[in-house]
Amino acid sequence: MAFKPLHDRVLVRRVESDEKTKGGLIIPDSAKEKPAEGEVISTGEGARKDSGELIAPAVKAGDRVLFGKWSGTEVTVDGEELLIMKESDILGIIG
Repeated sequence: MAFKPLHDRVLVRRVESDEKTKGGLIIPDSAKEKPAEGEVISTGEGARKDSGELIAPAVKAGDRVLFGKWSGTEVTVDGEELLIMKESDILGIIG
């Protein structure tokens, strides 16, 4: 992939949710919400302190993360729908 986020930004691929509930009900497309879970594709080099010192990102490529419902900006890279967001929009790393 020829895209590298800058500074403290992270490129994320959404992970699709299950199409059935735990009880076995099928969820139609119209009732599905966009998943708030994804996989980190790449990260920038990190944020900088006022002193100029680099703060390394806490996430890395391959991490499964949880992010806010309205987080990030949708972009298309190599024909694939991805999200780019600040690292601070990520709520946590899963598993």
